Amino acid sequence: MSAYTRIQWLHKKIESGCYPNSIHEVEKFGISQRQAQRDFEMLKNELGAPLKYSSAHRGYFYTEPFDLPTTNENNEAEYVDLVSTVEEQMRTDVNELQLRLPYTAQLRIKDKLTVMNLRRFILNREEKDVYNCEFYHIDNFLSLIFVSGSDITIIKPEWLREKLVEFATRVLKNNNEK
Repeated sequence: MSAYTRIQWLHKKIESGCYPNSIHEVEKFGISQRQAQRDFEMLKNELGAPLKYSSAHRGYFYTEPFDLPTTNENNEAEYVDLVSTVEEQMRTDVNELQLRLPYTAQLRIKDKLTVMNLRRFILNREEKDVYNCEFYHIDNFLSLIFVSGSDITIIKPEWLREKLVEFATRVLKNNNEK
C-alpha cells in the first residue's frame, strides 16, 4: 500500500476516535514497525497534524480538529506523488514540503486595502468581509497577518489562530522584559 493510502487510513481512524498506533498499521498494511512510525511522524511533522499519543488508550489522537491538506481532481496525483516521495525521503526539508501542499484558512478582513494587499492569497469571498485563503508557508503567512496593522481575524482553522496567538504572545513577552 502507498503512503497516501496509509495516511488517509490513519487520518480516518484518528478522526473517528479509534486511537490507532503503529501496531495497528503494521497489522493492517503488512509494513515494518519503523515504517509505521514514520507515517505518524510524517502526519505530525510534515503535514502539520496536531497529533499526540495517549498512554491510556495506547494510540494517537488529534488535540484539535484537523483536515489533511485538500486535494481535488487537478492536484490529487501531485498529492499522492508528494506523500510517496516523502515516504521515500523522510529527511525532506519542511519548507520544501510546505511549498508543495497548500494550506487553507478563512479570514475576516474589514479593511479593503488589506484585502488588496493579501489578494495573492485570497481564493474567494465567502461573505461580507470573510475570505477563503490559500498559502504555502505557515510562518510567512502569519507574519503578513501580524505586520499588516489591520484588524484581521482567523476564523478557521483553530490551529492557525492558536499559532498566531502563540507568536504574538512570544513577541510581547520578549519586549516586555527589562
